[in-house]
Order: sequence, then structure tokens, then C-alpha cells
Amino acid sequence: MPDSPDSVVSSGNSSDNANADKAAIFDLDGTLLDSMHVWTDVDNEFLHGRGLDVPADYAESIAHLSFEGCAEYTIRRFGLPDSPQDLMDEWNRMAFDAYATTVPLKPHAEEYLRHLKSSGAKLAVATSLPPRFREAVLRRLGVYDLFDAFSSVDDVNNVGKDRPDVYLHAAAQIGVVPTCCTVFEDILVGIRVAKSVGMRAWAMYDASSKNQWRQITAIADGVMHDFSDAPLIL
Repeated sequence: MPDSPDSVVSSGNSSDNANADKAAIFDLDGTLLDSMHVWTDVDNEFLHGRGLDVPADYAESIAHLSFEGCAEYTIRRFGLPDSPQDLMDEWNRMAFDAYATTVPLKPHAEEYLRHLKSSGAKLAVATSLPPRFREAVLRRLGVYDLFDAFSSVDDVNNVGKDRPDVYLHAAAQIGVVPTCCTVFEDILVGIRVAKSVGMRAWAMYDASSKNQWRQITAIADGVMHDFSDAPLIL
């Protein structure tokens, strides 16, 4: 395990500019944010309210999808009469307050972001999270202004993370070629597609993807249980 970013930043970074012309691209839910429990609660409340059980594979089945894609999948799977917009509006009402008030960063995340920023790396977000959610939570946590760009599946025609579009869009926004980008993700499909376009991929452990952890560790360039395990130089 490398030294904690806390100690690197506080003691004076010996790798200043080592990350120049490189980029770190961060997923939010389950990677930078300890937020997956919010969506577990939403799934339970939403489906139980309709007299439905939550299937064991439901969370993994929708993890790579856009918000709209999640709604469309849920309607198909459960035969719901709602429109995708109906579901998204309901989920937004159920989840937004948690992002605006209580969702925290993963341990050592802020120190790590500041370390990378001081080392010259560009920072970007690549997420399925709706834009108003990400801005509310990142501003509250004091890290919004550390990022050079934000890429959402909404920006790439709602193409999910089973394709590399959202990661490539993030790289293009900050002007860094894919082979100089490191993606931080917690889901298997995201790690797989990031690597398919030449990006490095570091995996964050999250309980929501524990069933895929063995597969994730087999293909990721590195794994973390919190950001004290993250690479100090990209």
C-alpha cells in the first residue's frame, strides 16, 4: 500500500509535475462518493411500494446504465405502466435530499484529489448521476472546483458505461489522450471498457459490486478499498 495522500500532501509533494499532461477520470457513485446505499434505499422503497420484491441482480443489472436507461429497464422488467420520466421524477424526489445533505466522500478522497491537482494532473468526472445531483454534492463537500471537466452519460446521448463514450468525452473535454488517462471506477463494465480504449483503470471496492470483485481485480490495473491505496503518480 502506498503512503496515504494525507502524508504526501502535508509533507510537500516530491512528485510535483510528474502528472503533467495526464488525467484522472472519476466515477462518482460507489467510487468517489459513498452513496450506493442511497440507491439501495430508493430501490427498496420504490419497488416495495408497488408490491414488488427487489431481485438480487437488479442493482448490478442497472449499474452501467444512464438514469433514463435505468427507468426504461425497470419499466420493461416489471411491466410498469409509468413513463421513464415518471420514474426519474420520483427517484429524483426520493434521492436528491441525501446528496444535498448527507452523502460523504469515500475515505481520503479529498486529500487524494488535492494531491493530484497539485501534481499537475487534469481531473474529470465521468458519471451516470444527473448533473444537479453531482453539483449539489460536490459543492457541499468542497471539491467541485477541483475538477476541470464533467462528463455525464447525458452528454453522450444516454449511452451507458458498457461503452466508452462517457470516458472518451471526459478525456476530450480536458484535452488529454486516452492512453494518458486513469479511470477510477467501481463497476466491472466500466473498468473493462475504459481499458478497451487504452486507459488505465483502478478499481474502488464497493459493497454494491462485491459479487464481481474477483473479476474486477483480475482486469484492473490496481485496486483500492479507500483512496489511501490510490496511485500517487498516474
